[in-house]
Amino acid sequence: MTLAPADTQALLAVAVSAAREAGRFIARTRPTTIASKAGGQTLASQVVTDIDERSQALILDALAPTLEAFDLAVLTEEREDDGTRQHRDYFWCIDPLDGTLPFVEGRAGYAVSIALVSRDGTPQLGAVHDPAQDTLYQAGVGLGLFRDEHPWAPTSRGTTLRIFADRSLSGSASYRDLVAGLERIAEELGLDAVDIQATGAAVSNACRVLASGPASYFKLPTPRPGGGSLWDFAATACMFREAGAVATDIHGQPLDLNRVDSTFMNHRGILFATDEVLAAKIRALFIALARPER
Repeated sequence: MTLAPADTQALLAVAVSAAREAGRFIARTRPTTIASKAGGQTLASQVVTDIDERSQALILDALAPTLEAFDLAVLTEEREDDGTRQHRDYFWCIDPLDGTLPFVEGRAGYAVSIALVSRDGTPQLGAVHDPAQDTLYQAGVGLGLFRDEHPWAPTSRGTTLRIFADRSLSGSASYRDLVAGLERIAEELGLDAVDIQATGAAVSNACRVLASGPASYFKLPTPRPGGGSLWDFAATACMFREAGAVATDIHGQPLDLNRVDSTFMNHRGILFATDEVLAAKIRALFIALARPER
């Protein structure tokens, strides 16, 4: 089954309504329980609260009528992957509260993310709500990118190269060389400086890239489980495509957003960038850093 444009638009409207409802619920609520769960190697991936689960329930209730009507599967963070996403033409890919750690700590950097992804891993639509700012981002195949219901065309006219990253980046063995390489890239692009901000979570970081160009958000490949999950990148990948920006793995290939053997994205890394020139330079830097010394 291939979705008609009218179906994509109708499903996007449902996703937008669900993301906004969940985001506004999160904005007015504080967690009563904070627990740990199995996740990746970082603390951020191991924290869960009752608000994550209540937000998920709100979203699933809103999306429920679409499941039978369009024969859709569901993949959502706080529920075990049942594998049906591999057997349906499309599946909802949901992060009911991306950035639970900053949410618990009472700082910005968290969001609600809802995407519809085809079986081949292509994001068809995305809706993201930032509860702290009450800002809604939405995009759909051929529908363009919108912020707060208005068409949005991000620009890259800043004089600083802005890098958004997870807080774990500074612990990377190659961090000093990475910073030096980014400074060289900024100089090559005629920019004044590099500003690295390692505070937000994946969805929020991607949105900041679009709002702060020239900018990038990336995650290095790692052999250990982690590197974010499918639901961390599906909605924003659709937004970037509709904006004409870059959302690929670290090698420039399409994101593997329906990975068969795992929901983690550590195997190929993540690279979001405001333009291809910047993306190509960052890929070259990663290749140089990964090359063994002789």
